[in-house]
Parts: sequence; C-alpha cells; structure tokens
Amino acid sequence: MKVEIMSRKAAEALVASSFPENTAVISFYDPPRKNAPKSCMPLDYKGKCARLFQVAVHDIDIEVLEDYGMTFATYFTEADELAEFILSAVQDGLDIICQCEYGQSRSAACAAAIKEYFDRSGITVFADYRYYPNQLIFNKVLAALKNCKE
Repeated sequence: MKVEIMSRKAAEALVASSFPENTAVISFYDPPRKNAPKSCMPLDYKGKCARLFQVAVHDIDIEVLEDYGMTFATYFTEADELAEFILSAVQDGLDIICQCEYGQSRSAACAAAIKEYFDRSGITVFADYRYYPNQLIFNKVLAALKNCKE
C-alpha cells in the first residue's frame, strides 16, 4: 500500500491526465460558505478513482474549536466512517491518495495517521518540512482506526 499526500492543484492535474489504477482517494475540502471560490468545492473524481471519500472539514486547531461552535467530540465526526473506508481500501489492496487544498495540513495529517497505524511511520510526515499535519485530524483518524473493528 502506497500513501500519497497531494494538493488540489496536483490532484486536478492527475484527474486531467492518467489517474493511477487501484487507487482510493480521501479528499478534504472546506465546509460550504457564502461566496466561496470554486476551489472550496469538492474536486470531481467521477470515473477516475477506484473509491472516494470526500469530507468537508475546517482546517483549524484545538484552541479555536469553540470559535467554530465545536468541541473535540463534535469536530470531524466522519472520522469513524473514514477509518472504515481506509481499512477496506487497504484490505482490497488499493493505494491511497490523501488530498486537501494545499496538500500540507489535513491530507498530511490523514496520511500520517494511516502510516502510524499500519507501520508506525507517521513521524516521517511530521518530520518532513513540506507538511504541517493538522493535529486534530491526525488524532481523530488514528483513534478511529484503532477503535475500528476489522
């Protein structure tokens, strides 16, 4: 299983060219808001990837959850569903692309959690200067993977 971290721009280029076979995509995007630019909308992967999990989630830190009307428990409630998606993709031998707007925070955190869960190598994402893994996403995904019944 290969896990890649990708920005929206890189994913758009991949969608427009030859998308890799046997690939599942986890795509993070910003929740809808008034007058949002097109880039805030989910990327259209229709007919390109083997499986797709798209989720609208804020790229925020724990310190500002309350400003968004959330708690740790109410932030990213889709984590359990995502964990099941990940386990199913891995069981079926699919590679995984984790994609978010800039390919640095939410997608990096998700990839780090996957790597940590399967081979204890999540630290490699945190150590890579190109990424700024979102701690909330990382912790929610890793906990969900650990709690999921395989």
